[in-house]
Amino acid sequence: MAATMLSFRDDALSDADFAVVHGFLSQTYWAAGIPAATLRRALDGSLCYRGYLDGELVAFARAVTDQATFAYLADVFVAPEQRGRGYGRAVVEALMADPRVQGLRRWLLVTCDMQPLYAKLGFTALPRPEQHMQKHDPDVYLRAAEASPAP
Repeated sequence: MAATMLSFRDDALSDADFAVVHGFLSQTYWAAGIPAATLRRALDGSLCYRGYLDGELVAFARAVTDQATFAYLADVFVAPEQRGRGYGRAVVEALMADPRVQGLRRWLLVTCDMQPLYAKLGFTALPRPEQHMQKHDPDVYLRAAEASPAP
């Protein structure tokens, strides 16, 4: 499988890698317009894995976790030109294999289109969705940008 050619890192992101991650995530449907400072705080509080091909960051995933009982898988992406090669699955598998997140009782994620990928990794639909609640503000970053004066 091509994904074995990836090398993985989970240390602090370089400024160049942060720029790649921010550039991608700020254009997604789930984090459109996320300010760099907000993303930096989010990444600093998360376990982040990056996949590299010939030194270039091509895949990313993070877990928001207490490293004892729970993790929320978030912000998984693969560079568009590298999709379809197993890199998304590989970066998520690397993150989930990290010793810091072994023995967790629950992993959660939200996706609108990648259920088949995550099913291969053991994720299932919520058995009792009526027991789960959320407070969701999908336009928070866009409203904040509109309220800020232009430089």
